[in-house]
Amino acid sequence: MAKDYVNSYKPKHKGSKQLFENPVLERLSRTHISVPVSMYLVTSVAFGWYAFTYTDMSNGWILSLFFLGLLTFTFVEYWVHRSIYHIEPTTPARAKFQYTMHGVHHEYPKDKSRLALPPILAILIGAMLFGIFFVLMGEASYAFFPGFLVGYAGYLTIHFLVHAYNPPKNFFKYLWINHAIHHYKDGDTMLGVSSPLWDHVFGTTEPKADENLKRQAVERGL
Repeated sequence: MAKDYVNSYKPKHKGSKQLFENPVLERLSRTHISVPVSMYLVTSVAFGWYAFTYTDMSNGWILSLFFLGLLTFTFVEYWVHRSIYHIEPTTPARAKFQYTMHGVHHEYPKDKSRLALPPILAILIGAMLFGIFFVLMGEASYAFFPGFLVGYAGYLTIHFLVHAYNPPKNFFKYLWINHAIHHYKDGDTMLGVSSPLWDHVFGTTEPKADENLKRQAVERGL
């Protein structure tokens, strides 16, 4: 089971892991969180400006598509985390892929340099996604894509914060608790980082986690 494989890593709260012998590849596998977040926000502003300035879409339709893109990202985030990052390692190749893409994060959850895709890979994936959206949606993609990117930037920011800082004393603490349960109790639950919506839709919440267990999960730190 993917859960057993991921949870077999004993979290190390110091240090990092070398993934590649090639120093260039190793360097490219790391990034400061501000780099992709800034890239996505700037790109979303540029696409949004284009949508308002050079398309025939009404302002209301542009805003609707923006929020649809934002909602769509929350689903994509959940699906990728569940189906790709936690892929069952049934072969050595799949196990290596899973560890490189996500397992290393479960083993070194406080390694801030690996909390986001490297910029080069992020650009390639972003370009591919926009191409798909454009083929499917035409000019509507210029309003939809900015919402998707803002959702991605929000996810990266939240993921960084829950690993780098103690939980706040407000309703956002809920996100810290959810991710602590995912890392330290059950890797097959609480798969939504920026939103718990799809965990509730697809039944991957942690129904038996009482308040004491949740408190202990947070105290263990991310």
